[in-house]
Amino acid sequence: MSKILIVEDDVAFCTMLKTFLQKKEYDVSTAFSGHEAVLQIQESTFDIVLTDVRLPDRDGITLLDDIQSKNSETQVIVMTGYAEVNMAVNAIKQGAFDYVSKPFNPDTILQTIEKALKIDTKPSVKKTKPPTSDKVLNDSNQSFVKGVSDASKKLNEYVALVAPTRMSVLVIGDSGTGKEYVASSIHKISKRADKPFVAVDCGAIPKEIASSEFFGHIKGSFTGAVNDKVGHFEAANGGTLFLDEIGNLSYELQVQLLRALQERKIKPVGSNTEIEVDIRVIAATNEDLSNAVKEGEFREDLYHRLNEFSIKVPPLKDRVEDLMLFASHFLEESNIELDKHVVGFADEVLETFKKYDWPGNLRELKNIVKRSVLLSQSDMITMEVLPNDIAYASHNTKQTYGLFKNQNELELILDALEKANGNKAKAARMLSIDRKTLYNKLKQYDISL
Repeated sequence: MSKILIVEDDVAFCTMLKTFLQKKEYDVSTAFSGHEAVLQIQESTFDIVLTDVRLPDRDGITLLDDIQSKNSETQVIVMTGYAEVNMAVNAIKQGAFDYVSKPFNPDTILQTIEKALKIDTKPSVKKTKPPTSDKVLNDSNQSFVKGVSDASKKLNEYVALVAPTRMSVLVIGDSGTGKEYVASSIHKISKRADKPFVAVDCGAIPKEIASSEFFGHIKGSFTGAVNDKVGHFEAANGGTLFLDEIGNLSYELQVQLLRALQERKIKPVGSNTEIEVDIRVIAATNEDLSNAVKEGEFREDLYHRLNEFSIKVPPLKDRVEDLMLFASHFLEESNIELDKHVVGFADEVLETFKKYDWPGNLRELKNIVKRSVLLSQSDMITMEVLPNDIAYASHNTKQTYGLFKNQNELELILDALEKANGNKAKAARMLSIDRKTLYNKLKQYDISL
C-alpha cells in the first residue's frame, strides 16, 4: 500500500482529500504546517508528498529540499490555489513531479498520483474498507491534536519544558478543555513514560472510602473489606498519578495527601506497614485554588506542593485556529467508532462552528461531531443534523435564538420567519420552540402570514 503525506493548512480540505485517497486504498497521513511535515518525513518514508505551496510557517516549495535529502525516491506534487506558472515551474525545476491548481477535480489528483507512482490504474486487489485502520485506531485514544494557534503553541511548549523534570504540575482550565490530555502528554514524554499513568476523578470518590481508594486497605480493616486492595498511590508507583479536580478533596484527605507526598510513603487502611512510593503528581482544577486557600477551603502547604509548575489550558473559544483541526480529529474518531464514512463539514456548518462560543469546550465539540456523524445520511455534516441550540446560536451579534432568553421576542420571530421564507415549521425549529408555541406568539403579536 503506497504511503502519502498531505501537507495542507486548510483542515477541512485536507480531511476531505485524505478521506478520498483512503477510499482509493492509500495509506494517508496529514501535516498542517511545514514544521509538522518535516517531523513526519524524518520519522517515516512516504511514496508521495502532496504539499500546498503556501503554508503558515514556510514556503511549500522549500519543503522539497527536506524531502529529497531524506528520500530522493519520494515524489512531490505541489498544490496551489494561486495558479502561478512561475512558482509551479520552479517547483518542477527543483525536483517536484508535477503541480495541480486548486480547486481541482479529485480524479485529476488521483491521475497525477498514479503517474508519479507509475502504477496501473486498474485495481489489482479486491477493494477493502478505507485504511483508517490500526494506526488511527491505536492512536485515537492515545494521541491528540496539538493545535496550531498561539495559545496551543505556548501550551505545547510548557508541556515539553516541564515533562522531563520531577516537578509537580498543576493544570488549570475550564471543564472540557482537555486537562487530562495535557497530563497524559506530560507523562508520555517524561522519564516515567514506561510506567503507569493513573487518573483519578477526585470529585467521584465518596468521602467515606477516600482513604481506601488512595492508599488501599487490607482485608478485614472495615466492614466490606473482604479482600486486600491496592490504592491509587501504589498502583501509580514509579509513574504518574493524575488527580483531576483536586479542589473537591475533603480537608481531611488533603492532610493525608500532603503527608504522603512529603514522606513518599503510604500506609494502607488497617495496616501497620508503610509502603514506599515514587510517584509524580499532576493535579488539575477548573477553579481558583489560590482563592480557595484564602477562604480556608484548601490547604496552602498542599497548594504550593502541587503547584511547582502551573499550566493554563485555554478554552476553545480562544483557540479559533484549532477549531477545525479538533473537529476533523473527532470526525475521524466518530467514523471509526460508528462505522460511518462522513467526509467533512458543509461550509455553513464551518461558519456556525466558528461563531459559536463552545462553553463546553472540546468535550462539547466532540459530542456534537459524534452526534452529527450518527445522524448524517450523506457524506457531509450539514446544518440539518446540528442541535438547534448550536445551529442558531450565532446571530449577527452572537445572540441566541432562545425566545425566552431575549427580551426582543418580536424581532427574533420576524427575523426567523424572514430567514425561513415564511415557513412556520422551519422558523419554529430556528427558534427552538414547537409550532404551537410559535402560533401562539404570532397571535399574541398580531402577525398574519
